[in-house]
Amino acid sequence: MPSVSVAGTGYGWRTSPARWRRDNRRWVRGALLLLTIFLLIFAFALAERGVLKGDAFVVASIVLLVALVTTFVLYPVLSLFVASVQDIDGSFKPDGLIANMQDPAIWSLGCFTGGTCGTAWRTLGLALMTASGATLLGLAFALAATRTSLPCKKALRMLTILPIITPPFVIGLALILLFGRSGVVTESLATLFGIEPGRWLYGMTGIWIAQVLSFTPIAFLVLIGVVEGVSPSLEEASQTLRASRWRTFSRISLPLMAPGLANAFLISFIESMADFGNPMVLGGSHGVLSTEIFFSVVGAQNDPSRAAVLAMILLGFTLAAFLVQRVWLSGKSFATVTGKGDGGRHVMLPRPVRYSVYGMVIPWGLFTLVIYGMIMIGGFVQSWGLNNNLTLDHYIRAFSVSVNQGQLVWSGVAWSSFWTTLEIALIAAPLTAIVGLLTAWLIVRQKFAGRQTFEFMLMLSFAIPGTVIGVSYVMAYNLPPLEITGTAMILIACFVFRNMPVGVRGGIAAMSQLDKSLDEASLTLGANSFRTLRKVVLPLLKPAISAALVYAFVRAITSISAVIFLVSAQYNMATSYIVGLVENGEYGVAIAYSSVLIVVMLLIIGLFQLLVGERRLRRAIQPAVIIAAPSASTLTQERAV
Repeated sequence: MPSVSVAGTGYGWRTSPARWRRDNRRWVRGALLLLTIFLLIFAFALAERGVLKGDAFVVASIVLLVALVTTFVLYPVLSLFVASVQDIDGSFKPDGLIANMQDPAIWSLGCFTGGTCGTAWRTLGLALMTASGATLLGLAFALAATRTSLPCKKALRMLTILPIITPPFVIGLALILLFGRSGVVTESLATLFGIEPGRWLYGMTGIWIAQVLSFTPIAFLVLIGVVEGVSPSLEEASQTLRASRWRTFSRISLPLMAPGLANAFLISFIESMADFGNPMVLGGSHGVLSTEIFFSVVGAQNDPSRAAVLAMILLGFTLAAFLVQRVWLSGKSFATVTGKGDGGRHVMLPRPVRYSVYGMVIPWGLFTLVIYGMIMIGGFVQSWGLNNNLTLDHYIRAFSVSVNQGQLVWSGVAWSSFWTTLEIALIAAPLTAIVGLLTAWLIVRQKFAGRQTFEFMLMLSFAIPGTVIGVSYVMAYNLPPLEITGTAMILIACFVFRNMPVGVRGGIAAMSQLDKSLDEASLTLGANSFRTLRKVVLPLLKPAISAALVYAFVRAITSISAVIFLVSAQYNMATSYIVGLVENGEYGVAIAYSSVLIVVMLLIIGLFQLLVGERRLRRAIQPAVIIAAPSASTLTQERAV
């Protein structure tokens, strides 16, 4: 076994590299604990000097969050950009950065003259269309779930979650199986009507369908709490003043949903920009920024300068969308939840709106069922699309269990990555929800210097494609002082700070409806900030908490673009293992694995929602207690006594 000399370790003159790495990780954990203690001491000192009215909890939260965001968001991104202007020997050389910034393949407007547009404009147009479609459908699903008499609403809510609990390339494969040149629908149309198969699916149209299918649930999770939070009393007051249902909906209800609509649009826009799986499967020759960055980093080009330029362009688009949203919502109040009870009921939707909601929700729900029907069937056939004989071999190979000498043996090839994925996801999801909602509370309720800069820093990891995040994490944390590559910590950190912005945006949207007088009343009665947050604010943010938990858990399991760079032999995630199966041509096992993941995620999502519970905004109507008047004989008996 090779060995290295390590002075001062206490293990003798020579020690193995594995032992040295293990001890180094212990030193890193000790150093991180010591640094956290120093940061808390610094925060308490600031509070003693009267910073933020001397509130130690608020000051400590801001200090720790700024340190975490700087370490796990800003530092990796800056390390990637620094590498883009460096030569192999580390010297400054910006030639590649300047040349790529002027590349016409990025900025061309040839689509207006019969050619093709550059990558930047193609990605921007796709993101705008995806965000519009996902927000509209998300609003329709939220209205259908809360304002209509549509049956099976719980099933409808579960149906909207299905697309985000599936690895993205699986949805792409299902679309190809349906609408590809040899797809079921394509061949049926050719047989019945003589329509010649085409390649319309492979391009912007196919990517748009897949992205809307994937990101509508995210918009729904953001909007459902906002739609429920609109006060019924305001709608009833509007109708009392003889406003029609349409006028009430368009002038009262819909404007109060503006924070949710803006945040749903922003998240869908950023998700489309950063999406990697769908363009990789369905893009064909129509590349977008995320796939171009991937090929610039790991392809034959090996051009980090080009990857940095494309990432900066993507950040520019994201920042522009963020600023537009800020300008639109600035100076407006959307508070509808106050300390007063509300026993009213939501006004029924106008008939045209209700029928429009049905017209969008029902066909899209059926389309989603068809997609997932194809996915579930694919795990039970011998060879998906070629040999349709039914078999259980794929599930047996992936998840077989045997007994050896009285002990249970997980002999299936998928068990190792399955348990690792489940463990890391269950650790990362609560951390993501806690950090995200705490950050949202600080941004909405506290005023401190650099608040807007801090909010923008949070969006960096969410805006940059997972491919770039993965590469930047490897570049930043493969060397001291924080050497955590190949460990579970780097995966958890990536998931927490990559998915945290969803909890932040959902928390901001929901908290915009909570009147500040609730916090002020709690503080006036002697509660500190932490008790106010725990007892007053969090119970009213249960939809946002549920959304953050569900999204963080699901993304930790289904993420692929960043994970593929960060996994190791000891910590292999399910998505990277499934990609390996697809590359080896084992499509049946890959689909069987994906199907099991879908079922497991559905069960755990239901458990999350059960643990979080439902938000109660309306005052319960107590049954009337009827007290009978005493009879004359009873009064006579009482007087006698």
